[in-house]
Amino acid sequence: MGAAQEKAKIELRDVCKTFGSVDVIHSLDLTIEGGEFVVFVGPSGCGKSTLLRMIAGLEDVSSGDIFIAGRDVTDLDPSKRGIAMVFQSYALYPHMSVRQNLAFGLEMAKTPADEIARQVNAAAEILKIGPLLDRRPGQLSGGQRQRVAIGRAIVRKPLAFLFDEPLSNLDAELRVSMRIEISRLHRELGNTMIYVTHDQTEAMTLADRIVVLRDGRIEQVGTPRQVYEDPNNLFVAGFIGSPRMNIVDAVCLAGDRIGVADAVIPLPRPGPAAAPGEAVKLGIRPEHLRLGAPKESALRAHVDFSEYLGSTRYLYCNLQSGESITVEQRDGTDFLSGEEVWLNCDAECLRVFSPSGERLRTGRPERTATA
Repeated sequence: MGAAQEKAKIELRDVCKTFGSVDVIHSLDLTIEGGEFVVFVGPSGCGKSTLLRMIAGLEDVSSGDIFIAGRDVTDLDPSKRGIAMVFQSYALYPHMSVRQNLAFGLEMAKTPADEIARQVNAAAEILKIGPLLDRRPGQLSGGQRQRVAIGRAIVRKPLAFLFDEPLSNLDAELRVSMRIEISRLHRELGNTMIYVTHDQTEAMTLADRIVVLRDGRIEQVGTPRQVYEDPNNLFVAGFIGSPRMNIVDAVCLAGDRIGVADAVIPLPRPGPAAAPGEAVKLGIRPEHLRLGAPKESALRAHVDFSEYLGSTRYLYCNLQSGESITVEQRDGTDFLSGEEVWLNCDAECLRVFSPSGERLRTGRPERTATA
């Protein structure tokens, strides 16, 4: 069972979904390239699962069109769309063996017995569940049951896989191992995959591209690096990243400088598209703050809480303005609650936003953390 027969492009054209008078998905356009692994991520209620179910045909489209592999599937039944869906709940038949669960869909399609056996064995080999074929779901661990659910999708030879929060029921250690398995599966099969999660770690580690959703609208589409290092707005900046990006009040000053609390930080020239005296929001990741000596461009803060995580420590601090700021520290120094620290910013990694939340970009490309 090698690469997919066809790498199916999925296109959403002006797709809308309403429930009564409530708009859930707003005029959404999105193209997912054939063979791409795309993750829908966003807070609860943002519309990511509804969007996935619309692609699957489990929810009607109120308006707009959905194309899979160049074919309009907007009004087709789920079974005719060439997709396979993997759910959070596994949805296995408890009275059947693993082998019977894998074969069931093929049997319903009147597939010859020898072909069923071949496909079941091939899927079992890919997922390393051969020794489990004669067990029932109740005799399996959560991770094993999820592998069987994925195997049942594989045997259908779909154009695309749709995953709806498939790892939510697993413990932390199993989630890590299953993320690796799903990533390996994508490399091996080459199918288009869409994956819904509220877990940004899953999104960052699995995706070729991430679609960040809020209130039924796309806030940003990009690679994990793009949405992390180059957020389009305050929502994306605050949602992607753990700990989240620090967002503090600031004011633009003359000479491409920015005032934050009692510090004056020089910005790379040219600065953001804001006039001197204009209030803005300043974003900086915890890893772009360094402990240093007192100076005009350093932020004066006091440690509120120190969180030790082995190789990394996070300092949760308060600025003179009363705003909270988080610092990633790797040198192992211990700090007491209330202790004063001075924080130097990597000015090239600062991100400036308007008070309404839109990104204010500079007149030149901004450096990312790894450039």
